[in-house]
Amino acid sequence: MTVHPPRSAAREEAARRSCRTAASRPLGRDGEIERITQCVTRHPGGPQALLLLGEEGIGRTTLLRHARELATGDGMLVLSAQGWAADRRPARACLQQLLAPVLDDLSGLPAPHGRVLSAALNPAAQSGGPDDGQVQAAVLALLDRLALSGPLLVSVDDAHACDRAFLDSLCAATRLLTTRPVRVLFTARGEAPLPGLPPGTESLRLGPLSVPSAAALLDRQPTAPTGRRRLEILEEAEGNPLALVELSRRAAAQARAGRPGIATAWHRPTADVFATRLDTLPPETGRALLYAAAAGPGESVAALMTALGTDDLAVWAPAEADGLVSLAEDRLVFRHPLARAAALSRHPAGERRQAHRDLARVVTQPAGRARHLAAATLGTSEPVAAALEDSAWRQKDAVGAARTLEQAARLSPRREDRARRVAEALAAAHTVGDPDWVRDLHDRLVQDSTAPELACAAAGALASALSQEAAQHEAFDVLANVSKHFSVVGRPVALALAALASSIAAQSGLPEHRAALSTMLDRARAAGQAEQAQALATGPLGPLDTPDTQRALEALVTAVIRPRSARHLLSRLGRPQGVPLDAPDAVACCMALASLAYHADQADECLGRLREADARLRVAGAFGLRAWALPPLLDTLVNTGRFTEAEPLLREAGAEAAVLRLPRLQADLEAQALILQALRGAVPPEPWLTPAVWRAVSLDENRATHARLLRARGLACLAVGDADGGWRHLRELFTADATPLHPFLSPRSIAELAAAAQRTGRSQEVVPILERVRAEQGDRPSTRMTLLLHHATALVDPGDDPEQHFHLALVNHEAERWPWERAHARLNYGIWLRRCRRTREARGQLTTVLETAEHLGAGALAAAAARELRASGAAPTPDAPDLLVQLTAQQRQIVQLAACGLSNREIGERLFLSPRTVGSHLYNVYPKLGISRRQQLRDLLQDR
Repeated sequence: MTVHPPRSAAREEAARRSCRTAASRPLGRDGEIERITQCVTRHPGGPQALLLLGEEGIGRTTLLRHARELATGDGMLVLSAQGWAADRRPARACLQQLLAPVLDDLSGLPAPHGRVLSAALNPAAQSGGPDDGQVQAAVLALLDRLALSGPLLVSVDDAHACDRAFLDSLCAATRLLTTRPVRVLFTARGEAPLPGLPPGTESLRLGPLSVPSAAALLDRQPTAPTGRRRLEILEEAEGNPLALVELSRRAAAQARAGRPGIATAWHRPTADVFATRLDTLPPETGRALLYAAAAGPGESVAALMTALGTDDLAVWAPAEADGLVSLAEDRLVFRHPLARAAALSRHPAGERRQAHRDLARVVTQPAGRARHLAAATLGTSEPVAAALEDSAWRQKDAVGAARTLEQAARLSPRREDRARRVAEALAAAHTVGDPDWVRDLHDRLVQDSTAPELACAAAGALASALSQEAAQHEAFDVLANVSKHFSVVGRPVALALAALASSIAAQSGLPEHRAALSTMLDRARAAGQAEQAQALATGPLGPLDTPDTQRALEALVTAVIRPRSARHLLSRLGRPQGVPLDAPDAVACCMALASLAYHADQADECLGRLREADARLRVAGAFGLRAWALPPLLDTLVNTGRFTEAEPLLREAGAEAAVLRLPRLQADLEAQALILQALRGAVPPEPWLTPAVWRAVSLDENRATHARLLRARGLACLAVGDADGGWRHLRELFTADATPLHPFLSPRSIAELAAAAQRTGRSQEVVPILERVRAEQGDRPSTRMTLLLHHATALVDPGDDPEQHFHLALVNHEAERWPWERAHARLNYGIWLRRCRRTREARGQLTTVLETAEHLGAGALAAAAARELRASGAAPTPDAPDLLVQLTAQQRQIVQLAACGLSNREIGERLFLSPRTVGSHLYNVYPKLGISRRQQLRDLLQDR
């Protein structure tokens, strides 16, 4: 008889498998794995049978394999079978696969059942074997016997290709063994559930991978592509795992053959699935699919029919019947990304070029016509290259523009035209934000040209990419080296490059970079107007030569050199007069003014301009430019209490940064997410940050990122009650001699540092830091810094009157623009009043804090205010749910979201937690709340 492993042995085996299972865990399928695990582990409320549905290559088999590993590691007996549409084996081949591991158990069955199964599993049996009813009864008896010894998992892959009698046997057993520890997992192709499944079987439809998960899978391939080809594969694969793998292999084969991006024939067995299906189609349908594949998504069926020279829609019918394409209104859609690739690559090069020529003749959009003419061109062609260049930015798409300009450069017969177009492609690739693509084009430009104006264009794009990769020293040096050419490229371009250098200096926080900016700014001011400046005046930034834009860029550089001048410079500029804010070419001016407002602590103006710029850049797909605006935008959103606006932006930006592999931005976003979680009172268990991201960032030359990290860790420690940890991290924002680690970000944490010092008895250590910050802010600090300085002074400086400083911190109503920081000061004022036995006044302050915190969703601040109110003798809120008081703030949030019907995955996305962590929290709180099921949460909270 088959023996289940003992529980102790199962646990040991599970420990040995844990590393392998984690490594083989399918990417981007946390929600699906949670559902499968509930089924496999017999979780209360979990289904007995689960059907995984999805298209070819979507990952059904991979998930099923992972489920089998989980089950085996948990000590379950696993029986498996797989259907095969082209199977020519005997009719009961699936049953033979399933029962092969337990043939020895047949002897333990009642004799009739044993004889039936022995005959059914005998490949040499003649047609007079047992009927399907007898086999069903015998299979039921065997599974029942196996389940008596321990839990059992039956997994059937590609169930749609299994024989009906086999499926009927399993379905019958599933229906009749509901009291046994038997679980069944099916997979099937398509969207429709299999007929005849037992009642209670749940269906789980697998959709495409998210873009970050698709990028992670693509990067795991042995010959993973980079740069432009990587982004193209991500777009073409549409989140299908098989398509990502196959297109990556195909790209590697093309690169080895010296034909990157050229369609070639398939040589992989998995691609033969589509090639075989295409080979069975009529020749006219195959030709029609070639034209559809060459046209790309979005082309109208009318245009395709005109290019084909026919008006008979029946030409598509065989492909529709085979499930290769679908017609919706006037658009044709390939049902699978590999079907499109196979439809294109199976035809000779001459037929593909003819298809593009025919499409160029009928396409009305200039960009589409130029693309088809380029695909049909052998060698070089200046007219086609010029048409591509002219159409590049017409679609307002950075990726498409960079790709089009790169193709225009390849088709350019003259070296100087080729170099100029490579420079334009480089500028466009820089706006996309892919460092590998930028580096590849930069290397080509350096080989083709030594012209100073093109060298400056190349330097700007490369420096921006290097900065996003956290190499601030190298990025700044690149710009410093080309600043000697500023007189050649003209003042607009020179100021733009100087402004980029100032942004790099602000990110690095290094004094030597700020000092070198003065020389660079002098060179930019000395440069005159030059026609070559137009080389950088393309793309979503627009022209740089408007007077308002030049003044804004110059002011930004000046503000980084002399931080105390930011507010004066901003007020002197006023509203730009030469360019309306809603004009397409206002983005460069808008971003410069927003950065200036950020350094001047003018939150409203900063947010207004950054929102406008970010919206325009998002439409253009210009994440390389958005990456510069996102950290200050998120800083301002979080610090002004706009948590609900910051959360989706953090998720979206984090996904883009992961796809483009921008470690510095990823680190900034992780730090900002942790700050938000700390303010929310929803700090996850450690580790709080992703080690791989932070290993890629040198904090010594990225002091802005380092400052955000220290503040994030400090606030997280304070939120979980670790005052010593909070002090330790916040203290590192200043050196031993009180010098700010970062000239802008460190001083804005002075009140948080003072609060941590007071809680840990280290107030005197903060006094010299406070004096240094006060001196550097000058006689007229911003409203925000006035609030923070008076708040810090009230907490740690024994020589001053604390109440006076609390009043000075709170008296200016303009500080309402920073509601969390103002409420934080009011909280500490309330605590001071309570300790002075002025409880009535304390309650008034603390009640205001509680109202503000609840309005912002600042859970940590609300909890602190509620504690102080109770300590001051205030009556508890009568409708407060008593049972929830015993939970942590994070557990309360999870419980409330779960009661609203959100899944663990959805809760995790909102709170920046993994679904597993959410599930662990719920498992721990059920006993505290006196419940055993998730469904009871809603009733529990409604009753209260």
